[in-house]
Amino acid sequence: MERKLKDYAVLMLKGMGMGAADVVPGVSGGTIAFIVGIYDELINSIKSINLESLKLFFTGKWGAFWKKINGNFLFFLLAGIGISVFSLAKLITWLLVDHPILVWSFFFGLVLASTWFVSKDIKEWKSWKTWIAFVIGVVIAFYITVATPAETPSNLLFIFVCGAIAICAMILPGISGSFILVLLGKYFFIMDAVKTLDVVVMVVFAAGACIGITSFSRILSYALAHFRNITLAVLTGFMLGSLNKVWPWKEVVETFVDSHGEVKPLVEHNILPNAYVLEAVVLMVVGFFLVYFLEKLSAKTSER
Repeated sequence: MERKLKDYAVLMLKGMGMGAADVVPGVSGGTIAFIVGIYDELINSIKSINLESLKLFFTGKWGAFWKKINGNFLFFLLAGIGISVFSLAKLITWLLVDHPILVWSFFFGLVLASTWFVSKDIKEWKSWKTWIAFVIGVVIAFYITVATPAETPSNLLFIFVCGAIAICAMILPGISGSFILVLLGKYFFIMDAVKTLDVVVMVVFAAGACIGITSFSRILSYALAHFRNITLAVLTGFMLGSLNKVWPWKEVVETFVDSHGEVKPLVEHNILPNAYVLEAVVLMVVGFFLVYFLEKLSAKTSER
């Protein structure tokens, strides 16, 4: 796909949207990639990083390597993600602490609209296979959102496995990689490793992430190419089931003390709306129509 400078600027903005979503536990950057129409290209670009392309790199054929892995696409997308994570992380974290209902309301509307628009791409809703795949996706995502964080080992092999699993979740719409780390009992362990610059843990985790994402992208790419309707049904189910996690009104039932000695929520249960109801509904609508706008914008771009 030939892109102009303006197209790469738009691509970077899409990456910033993915980065903003990844900062929020419970919201997936993969959902944003689906909304803005780059999901298939993202999966296929990641899949192209394999032994064949790496051979080109290590033999000095860097131009061929860059073209093989769709380097321009990955570079501008990752640049956008990086800019967003480093510039918005503190803001979104502050909003989640001080105005959680309003933030979760916006993302609830966003994920709800995403579920609707992804479901529209499914061509065979009358098939029982599609419905079974959809239900499976809903059940898996819902179970993940209500599962209790586990007590797990901290050896390097398990850290490697955590990296592989978490990165796979990040490219699945509706499932947050950071939330998967919470369930695996290693979110705070990895965050502490980053803060203290524990190079060994970070390298092992990154190695697991590299292996995980390059392997899983092949599975996803094959599934989308050969079983597109069933795959989209599962992904739609993931997004619908994940709404349980982004429900704005919650009650804290279990807490933890972070590395700074602050008490923070660990396990929360959903409750009926009890505050900021009107503001929350408005932000849900804003989130919904933002997805509508992005979907229409992506549709116009793809028609050119």
